[in-house]
Amino acid sequence: MTGDVNVVGLYVRDQDEALDFYVGKLGFQLHTDVRNGDYRWLTVQASGQAAFQLGLFRPGPPVHDADTARTLQQMVAKGAMPPLVLAVDDCRAACEELKARGVEFTQEPMERYGAVDAGFRDPSGNGWKMIEARGR
Repeated sequence: MTGDVNVVGLYVRDQDEALDFYVGKLGFQLHTDVRNGDYRWLTVQASGQAAFQLGLFRPGPPVHDADTARTLQQMVAKGAMPPLVLAVDDCRAACEELKARGVEFTQEPMERYGAVDAGFRDPSGNGWKMIEARGR
């Protein structure tokens, strides 16, 4: 079977806080926000990526028990989850724009491996690498 990846989930501690960060600061667009009891399916999309969504999910029921949810939240807060990668045309300019919106960087733009990259975290602790795409 071959298919397209449609949604990649990201654990967040607070979905409203995450939505504000991803839409208000990074410029993503809200795709889906629906509730089923205490469960909330919340996804956003980067501009121009109609088929791909980033899910902003809280660890917990109905998917996780309380102990697993706490462990996952602690791992995210410590930066233990793999970083996500955001491709941009100009890393230095994007860094300045995001700083003006209140994004705090953990690594300033630097050139290495033939590209410029920088690092930041979302409010839950998820790490991001912002990389200047070659030939974009």
